[in-house]
Amino acid sequence: MTKPLGEKGTLLLALIAGLSLNGSFSALFSSIVPFSLFPLISLVLSVYCLHHHYQDRVMPMGFPSLAAASFLLGLLMYSAIIRVEYPVIGSNFIPAILIVILVFWIGRRLKVLRQTETDHDLE
Repeated sequence: MTKPLGEKGTLLLALIAGLSLNGSFSALFSSIVPFSLFPLISLVLSVYCLHHHYQDRVMPMGFPSLAAASFLLGLLMYSAIIRVEYPVIGSNFIPAILIVILVFWIGRRLKVLRQTETDHDLE
């Protein structure tokens, strides 16, 4: 049986996929952000690794929602970073607030998973 906290690589891959997706979209369709192939390459590689990760392993209980939250965190992080770098686009207040909320929610869920893991190990 795989341990839920050993699946942090999935969360990191989902975060990279979110960053790369928003970066690719900005590089292709935004005139303010300069074009780069790196987000496209990173997106393809992260989605490829996530696909193989999901095929090889069973997701523990509670991790699909964490992976989705991590993906959304990546999307919002890139948006906030770009808005800091190019203030002409607009304020980054809403993405920054949502990032903080998501980080605390992910941390709380990981803590709950850790507690349930130790409870099952004691039984």
